[in-house]
Amino acid sequence: MKLLVKTLRKFTADRDWDQFHSPKNLVMALSVEVAEIAEHFQWMDCDESRSLPAAKREAVREEIGDALIYLVVLADKLGIDPLDAARRKLRVNAKKYPARKVRGKSAKYTEYE
Repeated sequence: MKLLVKTLRKFTADRDWDQFHSPKNLVMALSVEVAEIAEHFQWMDCDESRSLPAAKREAVREEIGDALIYLVVLADKLGIDPLDAARRKLRVNAKKYPARKVRGKSAKYTEYE
């Protein structure tokens, strides 16, 4: 992760793009990239989404790359380690969704007894 952050900082600096990378702008760009991922799955059924043709898979890979880049740059701007954030959130989710209660279910945690 540290190497990726360093690489992204250099990429941005080499292009003088830091001036455009406010947290607000990065969130907006991230949401667009996530929408572009979703667009590839629009109108597919669940089975189709699990077995993408090679060309579609490559297009999705590129959009995932874009989304990850924006997410990592946003986290860097805010001084947040994304891996630490994910680990912390996973611990929170483990408490909200104990496996013994939710196994095989998809409801929100507030709907479980």
